[in-house]
Amino acid sequence: MAGVSDPAILAAQSNDPSFDDVWEELVWRGHVHVSTNESELKSLLAGAPITYYCGFDPTAPSLHLGNLVQLIVMRRLQLAGHRPLGLVGGSTGLIGDPRPSAERTLNTKETVQEWVGYLQEQVSRFLSAVGSNGVTLVNNLDWTAPLSTIDFLREIGKHYRVGTMLKKDAVAARLNSDAGISYTEFSYQLLQGMDYLELYRQYGCVLQTGGSDQWGNLTSGTDLIHRTEGVSVHAIGTPIMTNSDGTKFGKSEGNAIWLDAALVSPYAFYQFWLNTLDADVAKRLKVFTFLDRAEIERLERATIDEPFRREAQRTLAREVTTLVHGVEATDAAVAAAEALFGQGDVTALDDATLESALRELPNTTTAPNTTIVQLLVDTGLSASLGEARRAIAQGGVSVNNVKVTDDPAITTLMLPSRMAVLRRGKKTLAGVFVE
Repeated sequence: MAGVSDPAILAAQSNDPSFDDVWEELVWRGHVHVSTNESELKSLLAGAPITYYCGFDPTAPSLHLGNLVQLIVMRRLQLAGHRPLGLVGGSTGLIGDPRPSAERTLNTKETVQEWVGYLQEQVSRFLSAVGSNGVTLVNNLDWTAPLSTIDFLREIGKHYRVGTMLKKDAVAARLNSDAGISYTEFSYQLLQGMDYLELYRQYGCVLQTGGSDQWGNLTSGTDLIHRTEGVSVHAIGTPIMTNSDGTKFGKSEGNAIWLDAALVSPYAFYQFWLNTLDADVAKRLKVFTFLDRAEIERLERATIDEPFRREAQRTLAREVTTLVHGVEATDAAVAAAEALFGQGDVTALDDATLESALRELPNTTTAPNTTIVQLLVDTGLSASLGEARRAIAQGGVSVNNVKVTDDPAITTLMLPSRMAVLRRGKKTLAGVFVE
């Protein structure tokens, strides 16, 4: 799977010349919701290269859009000359950070180990490994596994106060819920704090980034380093993304938008961004693309002046899909969208792209002798057989962009891949898969 590690994509990225320093750019793009001392951070990031990190827990086999925000922040800092550490939590993934609602289901050690490999591969695609500030991948299991319980309590636990731990937002939310919180998840903040301390000692790491909902865990590390090392280090918490109507961003019918093409196809990923509301598109362009300020502001004006063109949405969809899945997959997704909803050639699409596109439509799997009239009903494009026959008689039905004039079996019109695009009118489509 391609990504920003492709040389062509990496070469196209650069720091926005509109800004004097990367801190100013992070703020303008909306990447900073909360942080440690702002003036110190601004000075730190404008100076000599520093080492920073972000952690990703393998609680699923893929990263998702919330993680993509962190990867992009890491990439912006790397483009400014700073050195990233990409931590995948082989130990913290065995525990899971506390969710506001209920206890996590613990995955097996074998599953977590497998997912560590998946996530490391994904992280490495968004950060360059070239040069003096190339990314280093680390796994916190390397320093937690050899540590005994007694040593952990003596060296780490003694620096924490239970009263302070109870006040952390995630812990407080769970204590006030019916589910409560286990000692296992309660201890998570100690493990993340130890990660920051270990990376400070090994690599001189002085900045951690993460979502603002993780602020308690981020400051666990800054506080621990201050107590043990007597130095001040920093943290940045990014905003939790929501849509303009207040709904949670990146959720589709309750499912996360994953970065793995096997879980969310490049076509579905492209369509997700293409369907961004006008009220949200400028904000998404700032957060998720490497377009410069002048271009984003131009697209923002175009959304106001000519919203029907949806230029900002099309640009956003192409930029982010290319970032995650590469140029080739993005071109295929665009071609599929044009073939289905425009004037493109359905027969020119590769089988995988066509299938992923049809899976996003109402669809049915059928026998070879099923007629078009019956399929119009089966897919919900017509309410009855009579309505389906009238639609055909009026010239409003096509299969694979070829108009249907009678009622043949689908076998006579399907593609060699045994798939078909069934259309009623200009924009009402369904997918057909022939057994």
